[in-house]
Amino acid sequence: MKKKVGVIGVGHLGSIHAKLWSENHEVELVGLYDIEHEKVSSFASALNIKAFESIEAAAEVCDAVTIATSTVHHFEVARHFLAKGVHCLIEKPITATYQEAESLIDLAKQTGAVIRVGHVERFNPAIAALKDYQIQPMFIEAHRLSQFRSRATDVSVIHDLMIHDIDIVLWLAQSKVESIDANGVAVITDTPDICNARIKFESGLVANLTASRISANPMRKMRVFQKDAYFSIDFGKPDVEVYSISDENEQSGNGSVPAMNLGSIDSGTTKRAIFYSKPEVESLNAIGEEQKEFVKAINGGKSIGADAEAAAEALRVAEDINQMVSLGNPPH
Repeated sequence: MKKKVGVIGVGHLGSIHAKLWSENHEVELVGLYDIEHEKVSSFASALNIKAFESIEAAAEVCDAVTIATSTVHHFEVARHFLAKGVHCLIEKPITATYQEAESLIDLAKQTGAVIRVGHVERFNPAIAALKDYQIQPMFIEAHRLSQFRSRATDVSVIHDLMIHDIDIVLWLAQSKVESIDANGVAVITDTPDICNARIKFESGLVANLTASRISANPMRKMRVFQKDAYFSIDFGKPDVEVYSISDENEQSGNGSVPAMNLGSIDSGTTKRAIFYSKPEVESLNAIGEEQKEFVKAINGGKSIGADAEAAAEALRVAEDINQMVSLGNPPH
């Protein structure tokens, strides 16, 4: 039997979730809820589904929900559904605070409900194109810049934008954070609008992350450096380039991806070659892929989606960065 799904909050992201759920044949989208009743009624009517009068009404009929409300409401809304055993796909960040995230994790364990969190860059086609590569990063640099938009200003740029890269870095690092150094400034809002953070891991990996929501030109790029290889990832296009070094008679990287020899390096008695390859990037809808992985997790399958523990750790790191920035920029 198909799982019955609802969407709570039908703003920008919620409306995307609703549309994609309506096209997903593995589930049945049964209804929507939003505090703006007229807006949600019109949208629900267009999708030929129910507009719930309350989250209590939604919890009575839904097996799973997407929660796309403002971040400050994630905890209370998710707690209501999890208490009734309803699975939750919560937009990032998981909650407003790490303490709230821990509370949801404990509740989900008690009721057996699944939590997945909308760290959607895990499903970006550029990341998917690297699935067959062995990535063991030594240094990561990321820039996530956007033009100013009035939505999502209830949180800092760290929780709004940088947290995407924090999640990807933690996912790739597979190591504990050793130290953090960060600087930032509030320019337009009352919270940091631009920030740079340097995160060092116990493995020796260093990640340098920059996020801004007051930039003229949008950018979502990450460069990953490791022994004998360099990955250039453009989340925005999306696009991937791989530069690697190996013996001249070998084709570096993933053997199924054609590689171009860019030149040779003499290293003692060994000649090594620099290879360039461009993995094919498939056309994928990242949120749609995220929803499919959520359904897989609900059904007991292994999923690459961000679980509650991973999302909580990304939030904890974001909080540490935010606190460091605040201490470095005390109020006047």
